[in-house]
Amino acid sequence: MTTAPPESPDRIYRSTMAMIGGFLLLVIIGWLGVDAVVSGHGRTPWLALATLILVVPLVVAFTLRPAVFANHDRLRIRNPFRVIVVPWSEVEMLRSGYSNEVLAKSGTKYQLWAVPVSLRGRKKAARQTARQSSGRGPGRGLGLFGGGTETGGPVGRTPAQAGPTRAETDRIMDDLRELLEARGEAQTSRGEVSVRWAYEIAGPAAAGAVLLAILLAVG
Repeated sequence: MTTAPPESPDRIYRSTMAMIGGFLLLVIIGWLGVDAVVSGHGRTPWLALATLILVVPLVVAFTLRPAVFANHDRLRIRNPFRVIVVPWSEVEMLRSGYSNEVLAKSGTKYQLWAVPVSLRGRKKAARQTARQSSGRGPGRGLGLFGGGTETGGPVGRTPAQAGPTRAETDRIMDDLRELLEARGEAQTSRGEVSVRWAYEIAGPAAAGAVLLAILLAVG
């Protein structure tokens, strides 16, 4: 009797800035909401409670929840309201424009919420590449005020060897494309695309919205 080989560990990609922003938003919302529930009068505590039930899941959905999990067999995309599992054999291409997307062979595209395109990051990377190609590193300087090599890079490594600088999200897409190229035809990468709705997020948010609408309608 043969046993299936163990699944390879996931590479996990998330947006650090989104997680920090989400945590800060939850702290502020929790502080204001709990204070209104505890100290409010009349309908205020109920309105605050309904608002918390509605808003907290949405903040979690769009900031803390998005993630991309990639291993040798499949790509799992955890977006705000859905979890999409795409075996590498079903991936047509990974493309980047104003957003990073996975295009399945069925023609359906799925956005990678956890890997947002950063135009600012691309511009910064382009400036660094221009400095490297001109022989000027970001840390160029002399004596006490600069130090280091003229190229601003590691000793013994020229700008040409270092290669062009890439924005962080572009490097992530490069990693995913390498996995697709290496594993797209593998036997263990075959399967069907599956999509699951995140009822654990949508359910509480919908309940909060209904409760808030009832409270506002009752007056």
